[in-house]
Amino acid sequence: MSKPKENIFDFKLFKRLFEYIKPYKLVFYSLIVLVILLAAFSAATPYLTKYAIDNSIITREEKDFLFYIVMMLGILVVSTVFQLLFIYYATWLGQNLVVDVRIKLFNHLLRFKMKYYDNSSVGVLITRAVTDMERIADIFGQGLFMIVRDLLTMAVVFGVMIYLNLKLSLIVFAMLPLLLYATRLFQKYMKKAFEEVRTEVSNLNSFVQERLTGMKILQLFTRENIEYDNFKAINERHKKGWLKTVWYNSIFFPIAELSASITIGLVAWYGGLNVVLNEGGVSQGDLVAFIMFIPMLFRPLRQIADKFNTLQMGMVAATRVFKVIDTTSQIDDHGTYIAENFEGAISFDKVYFNYVEDETVLKGISFDVEAGETIAIVGATGAGKSTIINLLSRFYEIKSGMITVDGIDIKDVTLASLRTQIAVVLQDVFLFADTIMNNITLNHPEITEAQVYQAAKDIGIHDFIMSLPNGYQYNVKERGVMLSSGQRQLISFLRAYVTNPSILVLDEATSSVDSYSEQLIQNATDKITKGRTSIVIAHRLATIQKADQIIVMDAGEIVEKGTHDELLKKENGYYKNLYEVQFLKEHVA
Repeated sequence: MSKPKENIFDFKLFKRLFEYIKPYKLVFYSLIVLVILLAAFSAATPYLTKYAIDNSIITREEKDFLFYIVMMLGILVVSTVFQLLFIYYATWLGQNLVVDVRIKLFNHLLRFKMKYYDNSSVGVLITRAVTDMERIADIFGQGLFMIVRDLLTMAVVFGVMIYLNLKLSLIVFAMLPLLLYATRLFQKYMKKAFEEVRTEVSNLNSFVQERLTGMKILQLFTRENIEYDNFKAINERHKKGWLKTVWYNSIFFPIAELSASITIGLVAWYGGLNVVLNEGGVSQGDLVAFIMFIPMLFRPLRQIADKFNTLQMGMVAATRVFKVIDTTSQIDDHGTYIAENFEGAISFDKVYFNYVEDETVLKGISFDVEAGETIAIVGATGAGKSTIINLLSRFYEIKSGMITVDGIDIKDVTLASLRTQIAVVLQDVFLFADTIMNNITLNHPEITEAQVYQAAKDIGIHDFIMSLPNGYQYNVKERGVMLSSGQRQLISFLRAYVTNPSILVLDEATSSVDSYSEQLIQNATDKITKGRTSIVIAHRLATIQKADQIIVMDAGEIVEKGTHDELLKKENGYYKNLYEVQFLKEHVA
């Protein structure tokens, strides 16, 4: 079976990009006019030079000679102004188009399911949102309009050459097929080379991003030399990808220069021989004009190939960006019910779920939580505890079953209002490189500084925050590295508390804090959970004992339910064994 022919230009992709130009139609059409004018002016100087030589220099007519000089000077000034406007607004159009595409991409990324990020490289997505966007801007700033200008310039030069001297034109045209064929081969191989380059750039970005983020782990386990060798291998592949483009350029451009030089030599030989022998058909002005025209014909063709490199990189980048935009990985948000204040009655009814096909994580989970109750979920790592929280917040879609809050299927609740009513404090706290205040409010317009101050005082961490430089305006840097794990946990707890949620979720919220921070959080927990539905995933004894109900999970199933005292009474019970092995040691300590 024959391989399908590969298109050098993706017109469907161009058509899609043009959709983003609609808001800037005036600039786009103005650029088209400028392109036409620049092409028209391109042949004016050699044309006037021909007549200056034939009608003034040879005939020694000073008056006409000055006229030609003034005309050429005027055309030079006007062309320079048009060129300036063309370059500026072509780049302006490309940058404005990219702003719109990047906003759409980021907005799309904000709404992806967590499963998408589970299976995607952060470094690759950063490449799509940053580096690839600049390549798309180059399609218009340095690629498309430049190519159109050069093609029109060649068309004008073609026409003027034929008009001036057909014989000399035929000599020039005889050399063009070789260069056109070389250009087409060059474009074909450069497209493949740039696809490889973009892949290696993404791999390099992803590798560096992950290693910088996990630098502490690398150094703790003395992986520096191993990762250094891995980086050299990836960097070598990146280099080889670029060297392919350099190799193709090093072949093509000398061929283009050689073709132009040979053509000038043939024209000079044939035209000069005609002038010397006075055989007619070629004037001295024709000869000079054609020597000026040939670079103007061959150079744009070479530049088209050069700009085509830019165009190809932009097309490859646009293909990758639109692939992300076209990805349908959003949670279905077709709910119509807007939750303003849940009572907090939660029900899981025969819920099945799997992250990976054929690997069931939750196996028909069913339990009920009364409004205002505090339940604890315990179990070994991988039992499915955190999965329950992810499903309640609709970060993932269940395979079957139903989850309701106040008797309403959460799929019938708008996603934004559902998540507004649920506050989650995670074990792995994420803080942005911003102030403590902004990390608490997340720039929510309805949360005032006064509310934050009061909430911090209620929890008992106001003094701790005020002890930091600049207090609430203290910048915690990337991922909150300026704070200890316990301090980050306190900020995360305050962030949840200040939203006044209907349902509070604490996912191992005290597992990585010191005893002092734990006491602060425990006091705040008692305050915030009072009269509010709370789900606690924890292994600390104090939280478990106070829960109205404890759900014990193992391998995706609920194996026991009851209060702390009820579960301890079960002979050889899962919870009792867990308590004796884990909790009792902690209690004794």
